[in-house]
Amino acid sequence: MDDNVQYVALSEDFRRLLDTMRQGETVLFGELVAAVADRGFGILLVLFSLPSALPFPAPGLSTPFGVVLFILSVQLLMGRERPWIPRWASEKEMKRSTAERMISGAVAFFSFVERFFRPRLLFLSGKGAGVLCSVLLLLMSGLMILPIPLTNTLPAMVIFCTGVALTERDGLALVAALCFGVAATAIYALAVWVIVRFGAQGLAEAKEIILGWFF
Repeated sequence: MDDNVQYVALSEDFRRLLDTMRQGETVLFGELVAAVADRGFGILLVLFSLPSALPFPAPGLSTPFGVVLFILSVQLLMGRERPWIPRWASEKEMKRSTAERMISGAVAFFSFVERFFRPRLLFLSGKGAGVLCSVLLLLMSGLMILPIPLTNTLPAMVIFCTGVALTERDGLALVAALCFGVAATAIYALAVWVIVRFGAQGLAEAKEIILGWFF
């Protein structure tokens, strides 16, 4: 979270990803990371949380990417300037068609929402907020890793929103992401209590009731 990083819109970052993707049936995440690593931690938080933050998450990625996000969070807490990811994560493959759809969707999404983001309250999006963000990210990435019988989408969305706020250097958005994280933590704490009190079946019934309120 370098205060001196030049502001570049996230949509431009993801357009660059599309331009640098190699031809072939699969794409390595290491190639995507290399294309945007100079932009710091925020863009990597967005990139590695995106597959799980989608309404229909990509299967099999939440746990390994949760580990990567945990590693990135530790580096943030330690004050590391340039992010590092393990080799096995760099060599993780995704179908090229899936990656293109995901990144194209991100370009369209950010092109729309960027009108609501701007660099502001920079003291909140800079180094001063590093510890608080790191603790939240450690917690959320830990939830992505653990085999809790709930979707990984919620903690991934918190990490995604935090990454957006850091990359866009929007302190107000960061505060909103932190509040979202507190709410997500409360929801997971309630889920654990329900499991302990009523078992997994009780949790499934509670989910059905909650979904019935909205659908």
